[in-house]
Order: sequence, then structure tokens, then C-alpha cells
Amino acid sequence: MPQALYSNSISGFLSDPTDKILGILTTRNEFALEQTQRDSWIYEVELLKKILNSFAGQIYFEFSIPRMGQRIDIVLLIGPIIFVIEFKVGERKYNSSDLDQVFDYALDLNNFHETSHNKFISPILVATDARNIYSVISLSSNKDYLINPIKCNAVSLQEVLKSVVSFTDGTNIDAQIWENGKYKPTPTIIEAAKALYKNHSVEEISRSDASAINLKETSSTISRIINYSKQNSKKSICFVTGVPGSGKTLVGLNIATKHYDKNSNMYSVFLSGNGPLVKILREALTRDKVSREKALGNKIKKYEAFSEVKMFVQNVHNFRDDCLVNYDYPPIEHVALFDEAQRAWNKKQTISFMRRKRKLSNFSQSEPEFLVSCLDRHKDWAVIVCLVGGGQEIHTGEAGISEWVNSIRTKFNHWDIYISSRLSDEEYNAKEILKKIESKNNVLYETSLHLSVSMRSFRAEHVSSLVKHILDFDVKESQRILKLINKQYPIVITRDVKKAKNWLKIQARGSERYGLIVSSQAERLKPHAIFVKSEINPIHWFLNGKDDTRSSYYLEDVATEFHIQGLELDWVCVTWDADFRYTDVGWDHWSFIGSKWKKIRKPDRKIYLKNAYRVLLTRARQGMVIVVPFGDKDDPTRNPKYYDPTFNYLRSIGFECID
Repeated sequence: MPQALYSNSISGFLSDPTDKILGILTTRNEFALEQTQRDSWIYEVELLKKILNSFAGQIYFEFSIPRMGQRIDIVLLIGPIIFVIEFKVGERKYNSSDLDQVFDYALDLNNFHETSHNKFISPILVATDARNIYSVISLSSNKDYLINPIKCNAVSLQEVLKSVVSFTDGTNIDAQIWENGKYKPTPTIIEAAKALYKNHSVEEISRSDASAINLKETSSTISRIINYSKQNSKKSICFVTGVPGSGKTLVGLNIATKHYDKNSNMYSVFLSGNGPLVKILREALTRDKVSREKALGNKIKKYEAFSEVKMFVQNVHNFRDDCLVNYDYPPIEHVALFDEAQRAWNKKQTISFMRRKRKLSNFSQSEPEFLVSCLDRHKDWAVIVCLVGGGQEIHTGEAGISEWVNSIRTKFNHWDIYISSRLSDEEYNAKEILKKIESKNNVLYETSLHLSVSMRSFRAEHVSSLVKHILDFDVKESQRILKLINKQYPIVITRDVKKAKNWLKIQARGSERYGLIVSSQAERLKPHAIFVKSEINPIHWFLNGKDDTRSSYYLEDVATEFHIQGLELDWVCVTWDADFRYTDVGWDHWSFIGSKWKKIRKPDRKIYLKNAYRVLLTRARQGMVIVVPFGDKDDPTRNPKYYDPTFNYLRSIGFECID
């Protein structure tokens, strides 16, 4: 675990002069030291010296949390307890955002720090000048030993520490063992992007346990291919596969941050056709950069930070259009990483777009073919990395991964092809095209190009597998997996949206994010105040806080598969409409047009709808509630027979019903 700026035994801390402690904190601090911070440290040191005389243990000042990019003011190890203390010096009230902050720190240790598991963790908010509040000490849930956040002022802090010690029992924590515990975080994609952009390594912000495929290994394989291609003037394409949430995007961002120097011919770019993802990542990185520069004492305007960030994460369509304008020249990037590459457009969709939007009547390529041709303009070397999700195509005209392979086979056969050993699996829909290139000697299979374990949910790795078996009508396997994960990753069902919202609020702790998500075809949820056609701003929905009505926390605006693909929340409510109905012979696919449901018959549209529910059901990191409404016998568009079979099917799998 990363170290604090200052650490010592409590007895050692009590004997160290304040000036010595302050000098250590100042020397090791990487940010601009403002007078307010210096004054706060002096206050904290002198207060703790007064109240810790009767305690034994270990103390840490400014304890680093790499995944969050923040530091805990004070960590105390006393007896069997880890105290996580956030000071608000001079504050006269207890702000809910400050309470969430200290709870988040405690949750991070509880979830991701190996030697903090199954230990009492007590988060305390100290608003030094606030009125005293009597706090009842209690565990936050029956899932762990995390104590509910406690509010106190400077005067009552000592008494609070004593009360928590009296509340708990167990073996004293060994400070050395605790410090040496491994930190195994599972960041959201937003957290990961911010950490990588700040030059953290992928090892620092990802799990490293044996049950997860090592992201470092996959990144190293791609780096090896890039270096080999550069040194030998080769052009290469890599196909990286992985289950939902396994870290494909994280791998792409990791490679892009390693080669971000525009003056180097190793310059890389991370490209995505997922508009909401690009907007959210850019905004999150911009806000974070402004915040960090402010902490360093530098003034930077938001548009200045954004101008740098936007070159790191680009919309693939902007990249494509730039290559259209500069048709005779290669892009400045030698390495292009295409996130969700299976979503690139097929030939028909691309030609139609170019004719309608770009007035190009003679354009005759699919999007993959054109994008490969852009990198092929380099006279020396180039590398394309395709990050591929199985069963993730949700838009009309998305080509799937076979179009990339076919473009290389027919137009760019001088390119080397590095293929994940799992690209032939059914969900990637590439088996037939792979047969056509199996005899070529420039095709290499790499097992390390597949990420087989979902890291989105740190509580259960098999959620994506469970969802696959549910959608494939494999009841026995669904039941088996559900029994494996249900204690760690709760999934419940209900017929009542209000009960589902209450369940979400009860489950979430600190600033854990929750929200409502639905299929883009779910048009008959209006009676439940769910308006799928009411457009949301994904930046507000994903990034803004609990006090913003536009955020996911308010449970008013809903996101669809188009908004949430590639992203995640801690807890979700999936509300299941009559567009995707269970029957004894398979799923029925429907679209609401005008005033009635019409059956979907085109095979590709059926696949898109099934994949939409696959996306929705794999967005939660910690658990979810699924709502299948009762319907209304007096409303022919919401006939109960459209909903009851789906609910009964889910109940037969064994999901707990909270009605």
C-alpha cells in the first residue's frame, strides 16, 4: 500500500516535536503548500498530541489512495480498528459531501486493501468548530465491518475514539502487516482514465490477484508488438477481446498514455465511436486537470485544460473526417487504439453517411477499411489495436469485427495480424472470416490478447457469464452461477419502481453512484415516470453530484444502452419493458411505433435488442435491482401478459423478490 507523508507509532508521534513533523509533511508534499494547509497540519498535530496520550497504535498523516488520487488526512490503527479521519478545520457545520468523502475513503480500504478486509473501519468527520452531535455507533451493513460515519467536533474527538474502541473487539492490528497489504483496486473507467493521465501505472490502479487476468501482461504484449513493428518497419493490427468489464478500455488508455509525446513517432491516440464515453472522459479529465493545477498553485482555464485533453481521447468520427480532409497525408499518430471496434460501420452504412453528410457520392469503403487505409499511408510503420467486446453491437449498421479482418485480408494483406485466441468464440461472430485467413503465415494468435475475467464488479467476477446464460435460456447454469455470486453481488427483482429506487438508496454508501437504466425501445414505461425519449446530458448524469437534479442520483432521468455502454455505476435499476419478452420458445422482440407494439423480424435488429439488454444487465459494479412492471389489464399497450412471463422466468432462476 502506498505510504503516508508521515507515519509513526503513536508514542513516537507524541515524542516528535511539532516542527519536525511539519518539516516532514512539507518536504514530502508534492503540491503547492498554501498557508491554510500548513495551518491545518499544525492544528491537527497539536490536537492529536493532546488526545492520543491514552492510546497505543500507529498514526499516518496524508495517507495515499491511488485509485481516488487523494489522501486521507489521518489514519489511526488502534487495537482492532482502522480509524479514517477527515478534518475540516474551522468548519462550523457537517456537510453531507464531507461525510461522503470520509466514507468513500473507508470504503476504498474496505473494498480494495487486502489487510483491511474483515477489519473494523471507522470513518470520522471532524468539523472542528461545529456543535457536538451524539452519534450512535453502528455497522453500516451486514456485509462487512465498516462502521457508519461519525460526526464530531474537536472537543469530542477523544470521546468518540474511546466509544468506538469500546464498541469493537478482536485482535490488535499489526501495523507492519497492515502496511504491507496489497492494494487491489478495481477503478471505474473514469477513475482509471484520470489515474493513467496522471502517469500512474496500470499496476497501481488495477487488481493483481491470481483470479484476474493480468492487465499488465496484455499491455506488455501490445507494447511488444508496437516496438517490433517500429523496429522492423512493419504494419500490424491487433485484436484484443474480453468479456464486458474486463478492462479492454483500460488497456487502450494505458497504451495511449505511454506514448503521448507528439514529438515522438510512437505517438498514440485513443479513439472511440461511443459519443457519451468520449464526452464524459474528456470532461472528467478536464475537471481533474484544473483541480490538480489549482492544488499546485497554477492558474489554468478550463478551455486550456480541455484543449490538451481532447487530443488524448478522440471521437473516431472526428479522426475519420480529419483523414478525409487530409486525404494524401498520414495522420500524426503511428498507433491508433479503437475502442469497441466491433461498432465500426459496415460498407452500406458508411457509404450512406458519406453521401448524405459529406456529399461524397463516390465513396466505396466500409469504416474499418477506410480507417486502416489512413494508417497505411505511413511509409514506415503503423499499428492498429482493435478492442473488441463480444455481443456488444447495438446500433444499426455496426459491422462487427469480421469487417476489420476482411479489410486486411482483401486490401491490406501486407499487414501482420495478431489475434486473440478467443476471437473465434461465438459472441464475436468472426469464425467464418477467421477460416479464410488461417493459412496465412502473417497471422499470429496470442492468448494474452484476451481478458477473460470481468473487473467491473469487484464483488463478483461472473456477472457477465450469468447474464449470458440468462439471455441464452440456460436456467440450470444461471441458477448455479447465481448461487456463487449472490452473497457478494446482490441481484433482486420487483414489480414496483418505487421499491427499486428505495432499495438502491439503501444499498449505496458514501458517494457510490446509482441510477435508472432502460432499453432505448422501452417506450411504455411512461406511467412509471420513465421517459426514454427525454434526452439526458451524459456529463451531468455520470459526473454531477447528489445535489444536481440532472445527475443519476436523483433517479429521475434515465440512461439507455447508448448512454451507458463502456461505462458503469455501482448500483443500477434495470427496468424491463415489453420490448423484450420471454416466451417458452425464445425471446420476442418488439418496437413501439405510433400507438402499438410491432414485432421486430429482421435478424440484425433482434440481435441489437438482445445486446441492449446484455449491456444494461452488465453495468453494475456492486449489485442491481431488476424491475418488471405488472402492466395494466385496462391498457392494451401494457397488457400483463407482456410482462408476467419475463418476471416469472427471472424468479425461476432464483432471484430474490423484494415485493
